[in-house]
Amino acid sequence: MKLPKLKRKTVTEASLSFTFTRRAMVVGGLQAGIGALLIGRMGWISVAENEKYNVLAESNRVNLTLIPPRRGWILDRTGKPLANNRTDFRVDLIPERVTDPEGTIRSLTHLLALAPEDVERIRTEMEKSPGFRPVQVAEKLTYDQFAAVSVRLPDLPGVAPSQGFSRYYPAGATVGHLLGYVGAASAKDFEERKDPLLITPGFKVGKDGLEKSFDRELTGKPGAKRVEVTARGKIVRELTTRPDTPGNAIKLTIDAGLQEYAGRRLATQSGSVVVLDCRNGDVLAMASMPSFDPNSFSDGISHLEWEMLSKDDHVPLRNKTLQGLYPPGSTVKPMVALALLEAGISSKDRINCPGAIRVGNTLFHCHKKRGHGSLDMRGAIAQSCDIYFYQMAQRIGMDRIASMARRVGMGQKFPLPFASQSYGTVPDPAWKLKKYGQKWQVYDTVNATIGQGYMLINPLQMAVMAARLATGRQLMPNFLLGAHRPDPEPVGVPEEHLVTIRDAMSAVVNGGGTGGAARMGIPGVMIAGKTGTAQVRRITMAERAGGVRGNASLPFKLRDHALFQGFAPFDNPRYAIACIIEHGGHTNRVEDAPMIASDTMSFLFDQAKAMEKLETLEKGWGGPPAERLARQMGAYRLAKAIEKGEAPPAAGNASEAANAAGNAANATTAAPGDDDAPPPPGPNPAAAQ
Repeated sequence: MKLPKLKRKTVTEASLSFTFTRRAMVVGGLQAGIGALLIGRMGWISVAENEKYNVLAESNRVNLTLIPPRRGWILDRTGKPLANNRTDFRVDLIPERVTDPEGTIRSLTHLLALAPEDVERIRTEMEKSPGFRPVQVAEKLTYDQFAAVSVRLPDLPGVAPSQGFSRYYPAGATVGHLLGYVGAASAKDFEERKDPLLITPGFKVGKDGLEKSFDRELTGKPGAKRVEVTARGKIVRELTTRPDTPGNAIKLTIDAGLQEYAGRRLATQSGSVVVLDCRNGDVLAMASMPSFDPNSFSDGISHLEWEMLSKDDHVPLRNKTLQGLYPPGSTVKPMVALALLEAGISSKDRINCPGAIRVGNTLFHCHKKRGHGSLDMRGAIAQSCDIYFYQMAQRIGMDRIASMARRVGMGQKFPLPFASQSYGTVPDPAWKLKKYGQKWQVYDTVNATIGQGYMLINPLQMAVMAARLATGRQLMPNFLLGAHRPDPEPVGVPEEHLVTIRDAMSAVVNGGGTGGAARMGIPGVMIAGKTGTAQVRRITMAERAGGVRGNASLPFKLRDHALFQGFAPFDNPRYAIACIIEHGGHTNRVEDAPMIASDTMSFLFDQAKAMEKLETLEKGWGGPPAERLARQMGAYRLAKAIEKGEAPPAAGNASEAANAAGNAANATTAAPGDDDAPPPPGPNPAAAQ
């Protein structure tokens, strides 16, 4: 098949001109469109997004740094600071910005003369800390030290010097457990709150005690500082600064002078003192000693100091007032007597005390081996006769006693601004059946009636018990001055019963009873109270036959607890007090619970006289707590250095080193008891005084 022959297209000048013109129009249209887009985009950037790019440009030139707000002060009832702020030069490290960790730490060690334990702490925290979280290098620097670091910043990436305020606790260790301390926010805190303030160098949050409970109120609003910088981050000049807004002040019911006195008066013992105002339940003092210095924790405690505190057998890291649980011993006998009166037993009824009675197949002893003879209720409380209460308690049963115990505050959960509390136990038949699946036995009643067996209490509950026995009202402990509270309900017993109990408690101290050491030397002021001894070990019949070992011959952890609760003046109660000495064993009269309580109460009536006595006593104790803690730290540091072979044993310090090493070796942090402890193996015939 023959294809048709195509005609050759004739190209003319006119056709070429037309084609060129069309192409030029297309290209021109495209160029115009692109130009319009560029003009539109430039207009959008310069007008609509003007603010955004101004901010980005400004951020390249200007750094905005948050200024941590000053924490609100914590004040006592008179306005005296318990926790305040002081000007501070500090240096931090931002781990994610540090390029040469070891080189940077070496430079800072040289510039700031850091101690070896501080260097070790910094290295450890650098390894564990999230990259955004600042690691404290040093606080409380001199201006020269601060300036020496500041001028070297271009060579020290990740180093963040700052001038601000640090938390300061004037009373030191005596408020450690009450106020707690502050510290850098944790990664968990940041994840929960997503607040950039939490990763600002120098900013700290409450970590324990009231500092933690009132952290939101105490934290103010941050300020901001704008500085012009070079491309390498070197500061050129400071532009503007917006000041921070301090946090709110918190005013407590605490009396600062009494709080410090109570902490110092506990001397070298492990224990607690609580003082309440009988008019409204205000907590005037709540000391737990030994304690830690919150200034050390807020500054960044060294690993060596932490190790010393955590291994101390006196457990300075535990708040004994709220977290310690103890058998109340004979301090519950006035409460039991009140239950007896409510049950219809006359205070004149007498019981003969032969020194021991048999309950079931077990012999229960009185603390006085030969017995007290015939005693009525007043005499039984004054002499702390166990046999009287053994027999009387069996007449009314445990349910009546437990009901009265709860009404006077034992086992009660108080609404307090503290995260961690232990509430103790008021046992009864229903409680034992629920917890252990066992029936209540007569020996359980006998044990409980002298504050042993399953019964447990903390020092604050004991102080509340004293206040309610003194007033007949169910006072509630309170820490915020002026807080609105409903009027307390009555305990629910006749006034004449309370008068009987108060008179018997006065006889304990002022009428030849077991608490003579608590007698106050203040004219016109008499204290009423009740002593107590709580066993922490079981005394076997073989030991009784061969002679019960005295507390002085026992290891510290096997000694009895010493207790005292009371109020003053006894005829018009104004203040109530509780004191518990862990493993005190009544081995030292001056450092025993009755005399410590008496001297602490004396401070409220004659401050000058009480302080004069305390200062005299402290000379024999090695000074106030701060001096003793510093000396203990020095001895512990020496002992560890000798142990590692870093220092030769020094003749003058050998005994101190040995004592420090002994504390570390024999340390334990176990609590004396808690509600989850297994039941005692059978009856616990404990003697209580």
